[in-house]
Amino acid sequence: MENRFKEQQLELFSDRTSTHTFAGNQLRLWFSSVAYVLIQALRQKCLAKTELQNATVGTIRTKLLKLGALMTVSTHRILIAITSSCPYKHIFATAHKSLKMLTNTA
Repeated sequence: MENRFKEQQLELFSDRTSTHTFAGNQLRLWFSSVAYVLIQALRQKCLAKTELQNATVGTIRTKLLKLGALMTVSTHRILIAITSSCPYKHIFATAHKSLKMLTNTA
């Protein structure tokens, strides 16, 4: 449990409470907590059978979410073009398929 607290504090910046108001600091903590819950759900639901199933938040951010990609937005769809040399594109595709299946069942 301590490692999960440290993960949220270091990787999702929950210790950044540098605004001058209590409400501003509270909002930052809420954003950090929501981000942690979303990453945890992504890890459990979408990355369960991949090499990132036990990865830390920082590893997931670095390898899966911080990608260089070209996004094209139209009225009907969003296209994400990942470079062909991306070493984790198969994991990204697996997570995308799992997310699509989650939204279809809800």
